[in-house]
Amino acid sequence: MTQPTHDEAHGGSLGSRLNWLRAAVLGANDGIISTAGIVVGVAGATSDRQTLLTAGLAGLLAGSMSMAAGEYVSVSTQRDSEKAALELEKRELREQPEAELEELTGLLEERGLTRDVAREAAEQLTERDAFRAHARVELGIDPDDLTNPWNAAWASFLSFTVGALLPLLAILLPPSDWRVPVTVVSVLAALVLTGWVSAGLGAADPRRAVLRNVVGGGLAMAVTYAAGVLLG
Repeated sequence: MTQPTHDEAHGGSLGSRLNWLRAAVLGANDGIISTAGIVVGVAGATSDRQTLLTAGLAGLLAGSMSMAAGEYVSVSTQRDSEKAALELEKRELREQPEAELEELTGLLEERGLTRDVAREAAEQLTERDAFRAHARVELGIDPDDLTNPWNAAWASFLSFTVGALLPLLAILLPPSDWRVPVTVVSVLAALVLTGWVSAGLGAADPRRAVLRNVVGGGLAMAVTYAAGVLLG
């Protein structure tokens, strides 16, 4: 028999890493689009570099802090729900172990095992570690690897900041007449890349992801630039 590969043996951790990577790509994508909309809109109203810098930095900081805070609250809520579900499972195992054993047997049957095999497997899992068996099979939770809200917050903050730096630098570095064209081209190129990567991580059609990214980012810049020109 062939030995399992490292990824096969740790499929859960691999899936978790892919989810974090996908979230980082999407966070960078948000940073690119939102900051590009701000700086291009302001560039439509004024060519003053200091004003563009102020607007871009304000958008970068506000967006990154908002992403971090939102992710922290969301993941904290998820973590609280996971902990509550685990505590309930502990109590049920203490108070009605036979019913929990029968429940585990039924869950294993639903996964394709025969009744006898499912019962034997449930008994062995219960003898080894009933709590972790129910947590993983019944709840789909690894009690040793709960979601961390601080990791999620920092990941969102950093990914948004990295994405936002591209349009900010693109609007500040070129000469005045080239600022908007350089920013638009740079942003659209970056959106092609993030759309392609996010689709690849999700095993989806990259053409649709790229098209959505480019159309959405292009529309955001066009609307804010038009507003800037009218207001300016």
